[in-house]
Amino acid sequence: MPNAAVAVVAPNGLVGQRGDLAYSGPWASVTKLFTAYAVLTAAQDEEFSLEDPAGPQGATIRHLLAHASGLPFEGQAAIARPGTRRIYSNAGFDLLGELITERCGQQFADYLQIQVLQPLRITADLLGRPSEGLSGDLEGLIAFAHELLSPKLVDPNLFASATTVAFPGLSGTLPGIGRYDPLDWGLGFEIRDGKEPHWTGRTNSPTTFGHFGGAGSFLWVDPLHGLAMCGLSGRQFDKWAMTAWPALADAVIAELG
Repeated sequence: MPNAAVAVVAPNGLVGQRGDLAYSGPWASVTKLFTAYAVLTAAQDEEFSLEDPAGPQGATIRHLLAHASGLPFEGQAAIARPGTRRIYSNAGFDLLGELITERCGQQFADYLQIQVLQPLRITADLLGRPSEGLSGDLEGLIAFAHELLSPKLVDPNLFASATTVAFPGLSGTLPGIGRYDPLDWGLGFEIRDGKEPHWTGRTNSPTTFGHFGGAGSFLWVDPLHGLAMCGLSGRQFDKWAMTAWPALADAVIAELG
């Protein structure tokens, strides 16, 4: 793991960090957390409502954020009725980027910079899709983890809604890991709940939320323990991560939680 870099964050700041801190690489699907945050700020500014129609017939912006719109992993043709299955969808998050462009009068990459990245002093580039295109260093994930522990950009009630289960009880498959019933998700944020196995630790609380990426990136926040952790590796997500990440999370919580 030549590029591994990890950090632990608490509400009052950085607790510690280790690894190749000069490494800057793809955040992959951790990008979805930033895209969701941009959508939440737009809704907060009344650019649109989360209940506005978007995507397949009968779906809303809320459905897209919660992977409950019926859209497949890739493609624009729905494979389920909205609100009936949790289908992890890159396509749905790309649609959210298009929605921002249409409703807010700015290209999504510019809106993301102005509304989320610049206020948090995060240096990152959107090199591709809103579903997976951000790239940067560990410092950017640290700054975002700190925001998620103590939100400043999003109203507390809206943030609470985003980090609790939306459309409870939906089953589905978490790419790279397997099927869960239920596969709980918030508005952009995966909710740990009782999932086993999971990429966070066994001692992470059920309220833990976050995301991992196929490029070996991750970010989780555990409100009960008052800790967040983020990491980059540049190594494709596989079985190694399901061994290393939970053990690391459990060790961190045992020492600091």
